[in-house]
Amino acid sequence: MPDDLKQAGAQDRTRINLDEPYEVRYWAQRFDVSEEALRQAVAQVGVSAQAVAEHLGKK
Repeated sequence: MPDDLKQAGAQDRTRINLDEPYEVRYWAQRFDVSEEALRQAVAQVGVSAQAVAEHLGKK
């Protein structure tokens, strides 16, 4: 997601940026996991939202 929250696009939904607190909150809520679980998943499989979803067993 870009820093300007009004300019979200398709590419923003493909990667998880752990440096932005609002993105960590968004993805943790989207996958229904804790922020720590999200960070661990990203550490294991990378920043691809699809790879993290698969790792967490989410759609």
